[in-house]
Amino acid sequence: MKKRLALIIAVLLVAAILPAQAAQVKFKNVSVHDPSVLYDDGMYYIYGSHMQAARSENLVDWKMFSKLDKCNLQPNYAVQFKEALTFAQTGTFWAPDVIRLADGRYYMYYCCCEGSSPLSALGLAVSDSPEGPFENVQILLKSGYEGYDATKLPNAIDPCVFFDKTGERLWMVYGSYSGGIFLLELDPATGLIKEGQEEYGIRLLGGNHARIEAPYIIYNRDTDYYYLFLSFGGLGVNDGYNMRVCRSRNVEGPYEDAQGHDMRDCMCKPGNFWNDDDVAGFGVKLMGGHQLWEDGAIVRSPGHNSAIETEDGWFLIHHTRFAPRDDRYIVQSRGMWFNDFGWPVVAPTRYVANLPEDEAALTGAFRVLFHGQDTNAVEHLAMDAEFHEDGTVSGSVSGSFEAGETLSLNLDGVEYHGVCCMGYDSDQDAFVTTFTAMSEDGQTVWGVRAAEQD
Repeated sequence: MKKRLALIIAVLLVAAILPAQAAQVKFKNVSVHDPSVLYDDGMYYIYGSHMQAARSENLVDWKMFSKLDKCNLQPNYAVQFKEALTFAQTGTFWAPDVIRLADGRYYMYYCCCEGSSPLSALGLAVSDSPEGPFENVQILLKSGYEGYDATKLPNAIDPCVFFDKTGERLWMVYGSYSGGIFLLELDPATGLIKEGQEEYGIRLLGGNHARIEAPYIIYNRDTDYYYLFLSFGGLGVNDGYNMRVCRSRNVEGPYEDAQGHDMRDCMCKPGNFWNDDDVAGFGVKLMGGHQLWEDGAIVRSPGHNSAIETEDGWFLIHHTRFAPRDDRYIVQSRGMWFNDFGWPVVAPTRYVANLPEDEAALTGAFRVLFHGQDTNAVEHLAMDAEFHEDGTVSGSVSGSFEAGETLSLNLDGVEYHGVCCMGYDSDQDAFVTTFTAMSEDGQTVWGVRAAEQD
């Protein structure tokens, strides 16, 4: 972790502005919807909806090894998972999660859902290899059956399975829309639901069909917090998907956002189903639809993330769509740090391996982007700002900054804390200085430096 900080977060205020380096980085992109990451024996794996799966040695160059029409995870999936598919009245699978347990085997928590209703089945399958084939064990949960109250009970999809900070207790957080996000304890020896709990477990947030899904929990030993990542809004290219986070000292909650809101209060008003305005004020928004440069890529609906800590630091992995394209999507990995307030901040550019070791120069012309707190179906636009050698900022925003191992910004009277680092900006095809920061009340700001400045 310290080595990575020394390489990419070293920040000097220098009079001579560093020229940008032409990069021409080529990504080996894959389409894995709802990517859930697993690291095993030198390889990163991501598993997603429609039995999509890919592998990579560096979180950058991915290679697909499974999809529904060539399902290496389970070639005979229609027979293996017949009970779940029949109950959910569907022919496909939604966001799974895979974890390796003490017996050395790989446990896949899969889910099947019809889509227009919470008629779902969440089950367990096991394999001796991270690439399958996964053999069905049993269904763990069902939702949407007769008598089921979809305003209060969870849709049994989107599992994330993880160990708590003791390394001994195993948990599953899950849920989408419907009655919210729930948490169940699992038996670490079998991977099955531990006995003696309520049927669906503990409700953490959501309800009345609030558009919140894709829960993912990590524990950071440096901050001693559990972080619950979520996606708000709809997943389509025009539906405003955006990634948020809340945290708790206790794995079972209650979880809070940066403003101190109890996330159990985050739900739609009774009868006001699927209303994004009812929940927009909750959660720390890490990223939504955005455009950094006027002629650059228009990012839409980034979401359904997972996260992982490596020897090089933390990373966030998610899928992204782009306007004005249709609903095609690709996987992106981004560096992630934890700021002075103890909240994660995410790089404004995609991660690339072997970044140059140049010192990031926080002077010159930048594009500054505020993500806001809304579920934005239309991208937020960056604005121009000039960062001066005397530590002042002028332009569309004004203020001041101080940079060292961490970054402090005061923009239009609001204080932000984060990091500054080198990044690869694909819009400019150059390695440039970037920054990511957050205010104490959870407002996120990004900055990307213009290339080729004299």
